[in-house]
Amino acid sequence: MVLFEQSIANPDGIQRAFSDRVGDAAEKTKGSVLFDVRIDGDITVQRLAAIGYGQADAAVVVLEKSGHLKCTAVNGDASALIETLATWESAPLSEHVSAQYHGTALILLAQLRGSGHIE
Repeated sequence: MVLFEQSIANPDGIQRAFSDRVGDAAEKTKGSVLFDVRIDGDITVQRLAAIGYGQADAAVVVLEKSGHLKCTAVNGDASALIETLATWESAPLSEHVSAQYHGTALILLAQLRGSGHIE
């Protein structure tokens, strides 16, 4: 987790795009980006992404509206929600219109807050 957190940090104070930081972290930690979605309507969070490591393990990265990043390792109950979001992300763009991700992302965010993984 330490290597992961170092991978998403802004070196030398240079502000990089969230998706670039998540992609770099995935590459450096031998994972793959499962999804990267915008969160509308949340008071503190603006983006949510996950990096997968094998069948059941993932790291979730949250970009707060303040610009701070939070990350946590997840498995178990969150796996089904992460899988649903990953399936949506990998679908063709034409299917994104009819299959919305927002509700699933908000449920995952609530679950992470409820379990104390993020505030």
